[in-house]
Amino acid sequence: MSDLELRLATCTYQEFTPNMGTPVRTTAGAPRFPLSYALAGHARLITPTRDLLKIKSRDAYEWGYRRLLNGNTLDNIQRELFAIAGAFDLDTPLVLLCFDRLDRLTPPDDWCHRSMFAAWWTERTGVEVPELGGHRKKSPTSFPAPPAPPTLF
Repeated sequence: MSDLELRLATCTYQEFTPNMGTPVRTTAGAPRFPLSYALAGHARLITPTRDLLKIKSRDAYEWGYRRLLNGNTLDNIQRELFAIAGAFDLDTPLVLLCFDRLDRLTPPDDWCHRSMFAAWWTERTGVEVPELGGHRKKSPTSFPAPPAPPTLF
């Protein structure tokens, strides 16, 4: 799609701080509380539908959400995310935001669409999407460096 690699991370609206990257809404509803930062856009192609939000079973939700992502296609999702990132520094990750604080959830309910999206994205692109909120995989300042361009002979 592009020679540039799209850098993504995930977090909650509540835990996000501007030093983490460029904030992007991925929720069906907008935050009902004031944010101390401006959102860069709304990633509609990865936003769960209101019908999906009614599903309480993780397996059923994940099946439906992956069906939505696959139907929207990786290429279209990348295009949408690149369009949002285009007005900002591409070296700064887009931080995909939702409401669920993973550190406050207990198994088997310690999941949300952003963690499912991160797994789906990694499976398709090979690029990890770090979680910056509770249950952090990587610190907000330690993003993997973009891969070196291939050497042509």
